[in-house]
Amino acid sequence: MNNDFKHSQFAHCESGVISSMLTNSGLKLSEPMVFGLTSTLTFAFFPIIKVNNMPLIAYRAIPKNIINSIEKVLGVKIFKKSFKNMLEANIELDLAIEDGKIVGLQTSVFYLPYMPENMRFHFNAHNLLVYAKVGKNYKISDPVFEDVVECSQKDLIKARFAKGVFAPKGFMYYVLNIPKQIDFDNILKKSIRKNAKAMLTPFPYAGVKGMKKLAKSIEKLKNKDERYIKNYLTHIVRMQEEIGTGGGGFRYLYSAFLKEAKTYNLDVNKLEKASELILLSGDTLREFALKCVESAKKIDRFEPKEISDILIKASKYEEEAFGILKTIY
Repeated sequence: MNNDFKHSQFAHCESGVISSMLTNSGLKLSEPMVFGLTSTLTFAFFPIIKVNNMPLIAYRAIPKNIINSIEKVLGVKIFKKSFKNMLEANIELDLAIEDGKIVGLQTSVFYLPYMPENMRFHFNAHNLLVYAKVGKNYKISDPVFEDVVECSQKDLIKARFAKGVFAPKGFMYYVLNIPKQIDFDNILKKSIRKNAKAMLTPFPYAGVKGMKKLAKSIEKLKNKDERYIKNYLTHIVRMQEEIGTGGGGFRYLYSAFLKEAKTYNLDVNKLEKASELILLSGDTLREFALKCVESAKKIDRFEPKEISDILIKASKYEEEAFGILKTIY
């Protein structure tokens, strides 16, 4: 049992869990730094891949990217394991906690009883930390909550073995080893350039080009029926604002990362300018989501070009920002 564990609230579950896990293990690393170092910011619009019969829209890299990338980037060793057997998963979790480990788990939001009902939906990539067990209840540090919470063994098993897209399969992880020396100056430069390259990819359905593709698809909605338009617009908002911190939120995280990176041996002026532009994109994406919600509620006021233009505006901010960041050496 870990009696020295300190809980913190974060913007996003996976980056929050890794920040908390590393900080409690002796390597103090903020959530924006974890998010930025792992080059997690992205944009993807894939009309062929369906989520609830609607196109896949993503504002960050796929689940587990942060967990897997932090190992490669910093040289941190993390124990990771998935399970087929529920009993085995339970035993391994209990043994790790008894050994004083702070254990990260992938779960389904829907089966966590401490979640307010209006927040429960079938999203299987919610990360949390277990740091102690009292009787049959686990003490949990859920990064989206202000304080620690508790969950019964029975409910946690349900959440760890939910079915569907991104099924958790009992996935658990914890820190094994942290290097004594980490060259943050060089690591930061590489991580920033990698993210810039991903956002400026020539592939038409990803990065800045992906944002422009989604904008065009919104303009084409004027030829669709009312029900489809409403579903499409609410789907955009759900993918942006409800899965994690939302498109705007992820941009705020990355902007904060660039500000923090100024304390290292990097070009301060470039970081400052790019940080401002990404912050503007975050604000614009929030405006975009709000306009989608308003149009879905009052379809007679739906102006596809107006909504499309807001997203194009955000894409231009990001194109300029990542153009600057691509030149960080």
